[in-house]
Amino acid sequence: MTLKLYAHPFSAYCQKVLIALYENQTAFEWCLLSHENPQAMSELAGLWPLKRFPVLLDEGRTVCEATIIIEYLGLHYPGPVKLLPADPNAALEVRSMDRFFDNYVSTPSQRIVYDSMRPEAERDPRGVAEARAMLDTAYAWLDTVMARREWAAGDSFSLADCGAAPFLFYADWTSRIDPSFANVLSYRKRLLARPTFARAVDEARPYRPLFPLGAPDRD
Repeated sequence: MTLKLYAHPFSAYCQKVLIALYENQTAFEWCLLSHENPQAMSELAGLWPLKRFPVLLDEGRTVCEATIIIEYLGLHYPGPVKLLPADPNAALEVRSMDRFFDNYVSTPSQRIVYDSMRPEAERDPRGVAEARAMLDTAYAWLDTVMARREWAAGDSFSLADCGAAPFLFYADWTSRIDPSFANVLSYRKRLLARPTFARAVDEARPYRPLFPLGAPDRD
């Protein structure tokens, strides 16, 4: 039975999993989630009532949450690219950086984007300001870390980079990375040059008009 991935190509968390699949050329079936595909949306609700995606279906087993999906793929569909090191301490660093990008880059970015989708009277300027401040703090910390690393957790591309790629991509659209954070910008550029992420970016191009803040004419 073929792996089935319920996802949308413009979603950062879906791109996170797509990068992992592409890195190891793992075969899977796309189940595109859109209002034009109500069957896939209905199947998603049946598999995961919270209706968050991506969701992976493997011979009747449902796997939710992007990080868990990537670890599951490493266990059950391993390939030449090891996205989680065998060494426990190295794996801990990968997981730590993965949580950093999820919690301190993706979460505040999404907070800003979602606020822009609310009616004017329901917007939260204070919350948006706090999210932008969190991103600036995260960029500053990451700039120091990336001064001595090629990839998020060291010399090898890992699970953490699978998340960093789309999260930094959209974060820079949402709250521009200041030029003073040269190491972060260089890292973002390396991620964009990675063929697997470049593929995910290209697959998402048709959906750029959907970006609530307006997609910039770059990247």
